[in-house]
Amino acid sequence: MGDTGTLGALFDEAAQVAPDAAELAFYAAHLPRDRGSVLAAPCGAGRLLVPLLEAGFAMHGIDPSAALLEACAARVQAAGREATLVHQALDEVNLPFRFAAAIVPGGAFQRLTDPVAARTALARLRAHLVAPAVLVLELTVPSEGTQRLGAPLVELRTAQLADGSRIALRSETTMYAEERIARALHRYVHRRGAAHLAEEQAAWTTTWYPPDEMRELVAEAGFASVEIGPPPRAPADGEAYSVIARA
Repeated sequence: MGDTGTLGALFDEAAQVAPDAAELAFYAAHLPRDRGSVLAAPCGAGRLLVPLLEAGFAMHGIDPSAALLEACAARVQAAGREATLVHQALDEVNLPFRFAAAIVPGGAFQRLTDPVAARTALARLRAHLVAPAVLVLELTVPSEGTQRLGAPLVELRTAQLADGSRIALRSETTMYAEERIARALHRYVHRRGAAHLAEEQAAWTTTWYPPDEMRELVAEAGFASVEIGPPPRAPADGEAYSVIARA
């Protein structure tokens, strides 16, 4: 899935929008509160993990980015909470713990563009779950218009850090509709006023799944009940949906 660098982690932490009441209510409605711990895979900078901790869930988190894990740990500490955080990728998860539930938020599953890695990730998550063994996935499908773009989609965003400096992000995404692949090149530039502090690039590749195909993949991993439902939050583009699975 790739590692998010330091500037990428700082940008994600500064730019992330806290989950609203409806999004938290979605997870609270589907996660078992008193049956065991919940694994956030990945946890990122703690956007969902920390609010779920504060809502009373026992949380663990994994992430392939050391920088994002560090940001998440700082947020957990600032909230006066505790969570076990491990540097690990979704398709490599191998923990000495078992969980009542696992969540894969924000379309993170779609970064596994290799079908073998996708199936491996689902199988490994299933192996780490015990009753009631709930898996919650959040996924998106780009709109037909976005999928068929004839030129790269260029987006510009900025985020201000606590010290007053700013990180500008330029992302350039190329769609390959037949292969259901999106390749994005991110360029981060860190400035304080006119001073250039640092620069970083990162490349991401994502895929997408029609809901029926995702249902079959999850069922193949050993989940007896697989439901397709509304997403925890509205997408910026296209269609979003959730998968709620139980063993």
